[in-house]
Amino acid sequence: MTSIQTRAPSGASLIATQGLTKRYANGVTALADLTLTVTPGIVGLVGANGAGKSTLIKILLGLLSPTAGRVSVLGLDPGTQGEEVRARVGYMPENDCLPPDISAAEFVTHMARMSGLPKTAARERASEALRHVGLYEERYRQIGGYSTGMKQRVKLAQALVHDPDLLLLDEPTNGLDPAGRDAMLTLIQRIGTDFGISVVVCSHLLGEVERICDSLIAIDGGRLLRADRIENMTSSRDVLVVEVAEGIDQLEQRLVALGLTVTKDGRALQVPLSTEATYDQILGAVAELDLPLHSLDQRRHRVAELFANGPAATTSLREGAHV
Repeated sequence: MTSIQTRAPSGASLIATQGLTKRYANGVTALADLTLTVTPGIVGLVGANGAGKSTLIKILLGLLSPTAGRVSVLGLDPGTQGEEVRARVGYMPENDCLPPDISAAEFVTHMARMSGLPKTAARERASEALRHVGLYEERYRQIGGYSTGMKQRVKLAQALVHDPDLLLLDEPTNGLDPAGRDAMLTLIQRIGTDFGISVVVCSHLLGEVERICDSLIAIDGGRLLRADRIENMTSSRDVLVVEVAEGIDQLEQRLVALGLTVTKDGRALQVPLSTEATYDQILGAVAELDLPLHSLDQRRHRVAELFANGPAATTSLREGAHV
């Protein structure tokens, strides 16, 4: 049976841009003089909504032409060799775009055929891809009856089915609960490490990205803020982050009542680690409220803090970052 092959990353660049700029007819500049080189691995592409991430992905896929500058993907020009690029790149879109009235096996097989695989090979590849994402037993169910997490896995399977050299994943944890996010991130990390497929993870959830990525590209307003290895962008700090599957407001109130300083950060709470007893106080509050504890960890500086300092803090990297 055909299987997804493992490949060893090479030193050649996956993506290279030089002065990449995109201005729309309405005057909006989505990308501004973006220059960078991306080498194989698991790479995070992060930025707030409207930062230019989706525009960059569309240009990389050859679906959108830049206003100025140059771009190459796997040594190809997506502007003139778009079909060749898309034959070697798997794309997982952000939006829910799956047909509800057919099975995952049918859909992923169809996507394999669209990539040029013969009928028999397409069926085999579809089954193998669905096995890799954990949907093999459910592959004949209609997609409309799937949970959000299962639908995300179908989108990942269709991106994998033609054995690409590069995956572009747009907000792969979108709509998932904490357990679903963990499972998806673990799966992406396994694809990158065990299969040797390079991955670009596009996300606004920066704390998640730094958990699985080797390097990171941060953009804001279409401009490069920073591109670097993850370990060069984060450092430990004396703050505990607690996340529960439900009851976050009740936990916040309880910790404040215990005299702790609490900062809410999305679905998590940040608590300064003043003494070793802080751990026990948090665990005791979770147990007292009978809440499902998702995680309790000492946090690192989140790459979100890059944005707080503004572009001036990372000007040197705009001349041509290499990650």
